[in-house]
Amino acid sequence: MSPVIPAPELSRTREQRRVFVATAIGTMTEWYDFFTYASASALIFATEFFAPAGPGFATIVAFLTLGLSYLFRPLGAFIAGHLGDKIGRRKMLVWTLLTMGIATTLIGFVPTYGTIGISAPIILILLRILQGLSAGGEWGGAVLMSVEHAPAARRGALGVAPQIGVPLGLLTSSGVMAIMTMIAPGEAFVEWGWRVPFLLSIVLVGVGYYARLRLEESPVFTRLEQEGERVRVPVVQLFRRHGWLVLVASLIFAGSTGVGTMTTGGFVQNYTTDPTGPIHLDREPILWAVALGSLCWLLSTWVSGVVSDRFGRKRVYVFGWLAQLVGVVALFPLVNLGTVWSTLLGLVILSVGIGITYGPLSVVYAELFPAPIRYSGVAITYAIGAVLGGAFGPVIASTLVKTTGGTAAVTVYLVVLTLVGLAATLVLHDRTGVALDGHATQDETPWMFARSKAPAIPAGSDPVV
Repeated sequence: MSPVIPAPELSRTREQRRVFVATAIGTMTEWYDFFTYASASALIFATEFFAPAGPGFATIVAFLTLGLSYLFRPLGAFIAGHLGDKIGRRKMLVWTLLTMGIATTLIGFVPTYGTIGISAPIILILLRILQGLSAGGEWGGAVLMSVEHAPAARRGALGVAPQIGVPLGLLTSSGVMAIMTMIAPGEAFVEWGWRVPFLLSIVLVGVGYYARLRLEESPVFTRLEQEGERVRVPVVQLFRRHGWLVLVASLIFAGSTGVGTMTTGGFVQNYTTDPTGPIHLDREPILWAVALGSLCWLLSTWVSGVVSDRFGRKRVYVFGWLAQLVGVVALFPLVNLGTVWSTLLGLVILSVGIGITYGPLSVVYAELFPAPIRYSGVAITYAIGAVLGGAFGPVIASTLVKTTGGTAAVTVYLVVLTLVGLAATLVLHDRTGVALDGHATQDETPWMFARSKAPAIPAGSDPVV
């Protein structure tokens, strides 16, 4: 006979499943929107919105608008972090999803420069800023809903939900773009085909919105609310007590996202399909190669999150940085062979390393900060990491190629980012299983060189403390 599961435990398990699905779908939708813009920047926007900048520079300007949204992520993180620590994680998740979805759908309606002149890039940039504000607050809320609902022994497995949402977003975006190049090939794609993926965003937003409305608030925030332990100005306390921690922890994500922008930021797509470039492959197979690479990213992200519960976050991360180092060294020698298959192989090797360094990130960040300021800490640290590593990755790579005539300098740039991420990881303690209640992480140091470290929670203990 099967064991009888107590009703409260069964209810908790069902809610954990709902949270996992809702955060994964919502985050996928957010990043589908974000990556669709990145793909369009690489394939369309340079010629249709920024052509007056001139050949070559139009691409750099298009990538600059991609980086511009990263600069607004910290502002979005400050706003969402403050409100998330004050009024709850769930409400902010709904608002960030709606903001991103509306902005993305409107991009699909923006006329080109040839139709309305300078107004076209201005409107595009304003909508991109809205995307940046939304992305700055989205991830932190999704992380806390996943991690704070999870049992201590399964935080990595359940906290990976928002992490797999990102490669799912890239997979969906690249797949839809590739399908549209088949439905509307050549000039038809330039004229109207690229707009369809933006317009489809409204469907994904509806699904994510429905899923998130059904969630219960995080049990950690509920306890803080009931016991009156919320902080008046969470951001002030965050930087007063944990400013250096925010900076060092942000370098972990910077090392991962900076490398990831080679595909998520559209650089590889542009480099391999540019008619004036050294390779000039067709759009469709490259988009499919990116989609397959993102599938590998998805799988390695999920596996690394799960195994971090068993082997510890730090061990998994160190292995991930070494795998990413192999990927960045191999990427451009394979891409420069000039075939779709060699490009696919390079993307697959790179994606495995990126996934391993991304899977445990959500739970690592959640275990670093005290509950009353956790949303602010997680969201702002993530946003700063995005600016430091990912904001201008494609611009830097494009500029290096333009000035040096090759990709060797880009490889050096990616190696440096990887080593920075590894160094930041080594500086911090492994805090796997640390208590997540309102007090336990308040005064304990996360620094590797300190004498004490946070105590782990034994298996089977309360899921939120």
